[in-house]
Amino acid sequence: MNDVNREFAKKFAPQNKGIYPSMIHAGVYSAVTHYLKAVSELKSAGDGKAVVAQMKATPTDDNLFGKGTVRADGRKIHDMYLFEVKKPEESKGPWDLYKLRATIPAAEAFRPIKEGGCPLVSG
Repeated sequence: MNDVNREFAKKFAPQNKGIYPSMIHAGVYSAVTHYLKAVSELKSAGDGKAVVAQMKATPTDDNLFGKGTVRADGRKIHDMYLFEVKKPEESKGPWDLYKLRATIPAAEAFRPIKEGGCPLVSG
């Protein structure tokens, strides 16, 4: 998607039998990074409720997903992307598979919190 993502993939692949990261790998990296930032701010991981509260209070910002937030219901909100699979002749290498077609703003990409029915936010 961009040079920062490509750099992450190049560092990831050699440690993963040459396989480039998927969106799942990137999501786990982003979540763990945000968790570690919260623990660092609190200087402890001993109180899980405090860590979650810190994660929700701290905007997310990482090299893979950019800026976002963790809502009261625990959902991580960030821009989403629509990709198209490239034709073989469009690829410049073995892992050059997708082209970005659209960016969906975070506010439009996720169901509104009031429609989720989550007991954490519904009372």
